[in-house]
Amino acid sequence: MKLGMIGLGRMGGNMATRLRNGGHEVVGYDRSPESNRDVDSLEALVAALDTSPKIIWVMVPAGAPTADTIATLADLLSEGDIVIDGGNSKYTDDAHSAEVLNAQNVHFVDVGVSGGVWGITNGYALMAGGDKADFEAIRPILETLKPEGDAGLVLAGGVGAGHFAKMVHNGIEYGMMQALGEGFETLLAADIIDSPADVMDSWREGSVVKSWLLDLLADSLKKDPELKGFPPVANESGEAKWMVEAALGLGVPTPATVAALYARQVSRGGGDNTLRAVTAMRAQFGGHITKA
Repeated sequence: MKLGMIGLGRMGGNMATRLRNGGHEVVGYDRSPESNRDVDSLEALVAALDTSPKIIWVMVPAGAPTADTIATLADLLSEGDIVIDGGNSKYTDDAHSAEVLNAQNVHFVDVGVSGGVWGITNGYALMAGGDKADFEAIRPILETLKPEGDAGLVLAGGVGAGHFAKMVHNGIEYGMMQALGEGFETLLAADIIDSPADVMDSWREGSVVKSWLLDLLADSLKKDPELKGFPPVANESGEAKWMVEAALGLGVPTPATVAALYARQVSRGGGDNTLRAVTAMRAQFGGHITKA
């Protein structure tokens, strides 16, 4: 198939490469002239697509960048064309994107994408939301991006379902990473354990916690057994926060995800004043003296 790819960063650029390696023709656009882009504007991108329908995959940051891109494409595309939002947009934004495009009879599919920098070789897990006919129309593209085998691709539901599924996926990811991190720190603190790195490496086969995340952590521990080369700070992309918000509205308790989310926020120093207040109160009622 032939398609346009907007956004040629770490994810979009690698996805374009995987698609080309799979036999598709990709016309790439990015704002940066140093991105190996094929065209230098959205207008040129649309003009370069001589297929019907035109298919454009948007891979830009969530929020205003995606909304602005969608609005511009709505004015440039024609009836029956398909726009795919593969970024990390909040699922509630998808209805607005679909509305803007549908006003011009342009179709919209949201696709949550997981796989990171390894996806170019291993494939990407894809969670789509939208009309089944649109899903089938872009299936050859999705089949090339996904891993080999039966798993890795799902039509999760209507518009917004793809990004909702990816949001939940990332919330689970937060919890798994936090648990592995806490396990590593506990092993590291215990005098009875000779090598936490060797212990965690042993779990990679035959263990119920066997996972790709464990593989990645074990690989890092081989190079840096105490991970001293990594800063004790973890940013959060927003998706776990969205999951917690959605779960609260649905009446679903998510304590593991909440704990992992808060741990990342605390790692960035946002709770310093809270801890100062706690220390002040402990000093007042119990005479506890905490040294810096």
